[in-house]
Amino acid sequence: MRSLLTGYAGAFNRRHRRAGHLFQNRYKSIVVEEDPYFLELVRYLHLNPLRAGVVPDLRALDRYPWSGHAALMGTVSRPWQATTEVLGRFAPSVRGARTIYRSFAAAGAAQGRRPELQGGGLVRSLGGWVAVRNLQRGREQYLSDERVLGSSEFVAQVRDEAEAQQRHRPRAPSLEEVGTAVCRHVGIPPAVLQAGSRRRDVARARDGIAYLWLEVWGQSGRAIAEALGVRPQSIYRAAQRGRKERQEWEWIAIR
Repeated sequence: MRSLLTGYAGAFNRRHRRAGHLFQNRYKSIVVEEDPYFLELVRYLHLNPLRAGVVPDLRALDRYPWSGHAALMGTVSRPWQATTEVLGRFAPSVRGARTIYRSFAAAGAAQGRRPELQGGGLVRSLGGWVAVRNLQRGREQYLSDERVLGSSEFVAQVRDEAEAQQRHRPRAPSLEEVGTAVCRHVGIPPAVLQAGSRRRDVARARDGIAYLWLEVWGQSGRAIAEALGVRPQSIYRAAQRGRKERQEWEWIAIR
C-alpha cells in the first residue's frame, strides 16, 4: 500500500503540477477480531460517504461507486472485493443477505462517528490510556493496543504471537550487505549503482536490491533512495520489477 499510494501521489502531483501530500493520513491496517467487531467495522467504513455528506442518504449510497457498500448491494461490479465473504455472514442466499445487510447498514447510519471502531477500540471506549492503566490497577486486567481491535483476550493473543515471531525473526542485513550480495551475484562492482548507469545489469541489480530491502526485509524506501541517489517512487517501481525474479533474489537473501 505504501508503494501504491506514494507512486500514485507522485504521478498525480506531476500531472497536475502540484506538490505536497495528496492523502490526508498514512495508510493504516489493524488486526480485527472477527466476532463481533468485523461486521461493525465493515458497516462503519462503508457508511463513511454518508457521514461525510458526500451522499445525501442511504439510497444514494447504494449506487455510490467509490464505496464498498455499492458492491455489497450489487449495483456496482467489483470482482476483487470480498462481497461473498461479507454477505455470507448475513444469510445463505445473496438476495436475503443483501436485504439483511442493508437493514444493518441503515441501523448504523444514525450512530455518527465511532472512535472505538478506529483501532485500539478498548483504549478509546474506556477513555484512553489513563483509564486503561486505572483499570489494570484494579481486579480486572485489560489489555490494549492501538493496532488491534478486539477484546482483551484477543489483543493478548495477537501481541503474544507477534512477539514470538519477532524473537525468531533473523536479523535484517544492512543496506551495504544487501547491495554487495546482489552486485556479486549480478557480476558488477557496487560503485556503479550510484553512477546513474542505465546498463541492463546495473538496472537489474537495483531492482533486486529494492525488492529485497523493501519487500523481504521491510525496510525504509527513503533510506535506499538516498543511498542510490534516486527518488523514492523510483525505488518502489524497481521493487515491483524485482518481484518478477523474487525466487532468485530471495535465494540470495537466505545464503
